[in-house]
Amino acid sequence: MTGKNALRASLRAAREAQPRVEIPVPSAFVARLKPGLTVASYVPFGGEADPSPFARAAVDAGCVIALPHVVRRSLPMRFLSWETEAALIAGPFGLHQPAEDAAELEPDIILTPLVGFDRGGNRIGQGAGYYDRAFLAHPNAWRVGIALSVQQVDTLTPDPWDVPLQAIATELEWITP
Repeated sequence: MTGKNALRASLRAAREAQPRVEIPVPSAFVARLKPGLTVASYVPFGGEADPSPFARAAVDAGCVIALPHVVRRSLPMRFLSWETEAALIAGPFGLHQPAEDAAELEPDIILTPLVGFDRGGNRIGQGAGYYDRAFLAHPNAWRVGIALSVQQVDTLTPDPWDVPLQAIATELEWITP
């Protein structure tokens, strides 16, 4: 098992050992919301922290919600329009995502699931690179990680392709590297 894979396994185990808690939506996040902005959220799976309070705050502020849509590892993730009551379809890797014919949107804010993070905004994800590629494709989007505090490590050494987060929300605090 490589160093990153061992770290992922350890962090997933720590995350899954925690009781489910709601991550509070900080006022700094709400202050960035404006009617018409597109907020890319996600449907959590495998113990990921739930971003729905952030998505609800965005909808309440007049924002549009998009969700990731994945076809296969070799293709980039797209963000497709999602109405909060619309049905989702099964995607690869156990994802729940909008149907392929939903409108593709340009995100202004990308809520990002994490496996691990450090206070410098470095993150470790599932390992497929979808979010790093999405960050590069949408360089003006505000990158916000959603995680439990037990997922924090002292230091992560980013790879050359890693794109750091600009904020991280946990059940304990709002971190701005």
